[in-house]
Amino acid sequence: MSNSKIKLGAVLYSPQVTVVWGIIAKYFESQGIDLDTVFYKDYRKQVKDLVDGNIDVAWNSPLAYVEAKIRSNDTCGYSYMRDTDRDRKSTFLVKKDSGIKSVEDLRGKTIGFGAIDSPQARLIPMEYLHENGLEPGKDYVEKTFDVDVGLDGDHEGGEVDALKALKAGDVDVSVTTEINRKNWTMDGTIDENQIVVAALTGLYDHCIFSTRPDFPEDLKEQFETALGNMDYNNPEHKEMMDLEGLKKWIPGRTSGFQLLEKAVDYLDFFKE
Repeated sequence: MSNSKIKLGAVLYSPQVTVVWGIIAKYFESQGIDLDTVFYKDYRKQVKDLVDGNIDVAWNSPLAYVEAKIRSNDTCGYSYMRDTDRDRKSTFLVKKDSGIKSVEDLRGKTIGFGAIDSPQARLIPMEYLHENGLEPGKDYVEKTFDVDVGLDGDHEGGEVDALKALKAGDVDVSVTTEINRKNWTMDGTIDENQIVVAALTGLYDHCIFSTRPDFPEDLKEQFETALGNMDYNNPEHKEMMDLEGLKKWIPGRTSGFQLLEKAVDYLDFFKE
């Protein structure tokens, strides 16, 4: 019996991506699935190919998931996500002596965001400000740090630059994820005696597998069973999981994308 074939898209946001998918493809082969991985330079082309049916599955950023949903008129499906993709938050960082203590205090300030297409470091935080009655250009100055546009903030480059600008006094506020803030506090990048949290966004989910319109249910089931059976205690799987930042693949959900969908709508992000 020949293997099932699945064509999968992944964006090369860093060199480790090829290692990750090489390990997954090798494991999938042992599970009777021939995984043909296509690498993309950015998410816009990957989403187009998914919607057009040129690939079966895409490992999508949250923004790419929302884009696929919009561009396919909701006919693209979804699949698994990492255990670490759920319930994330973004944070507004300020200098401790700035007197900024709440979202209302952000009024009139210059805010340093990540890349223009970063869900966690720009889109969702701007939606949060909007929900709190603050509009860019009127109530605050928006400054983006556009590192690797097209990668949907899959890297911390823009957030690193925003933090540097905060430290240098070039912006009053910088935006990053709560995960980055914790990591940077642990490694000494952030001194908690000098930089503090002024506000936090609501919860949102991060990356997720999207499936093409009409992707066969039996193939999807095989794909998900194989992913779900990957085991962190297996040294080969552990290497991949450590690189990709997870301990288990879990069933995806769409409820965690509501904030981002609102943000995309508010900012008219995918206007033609």
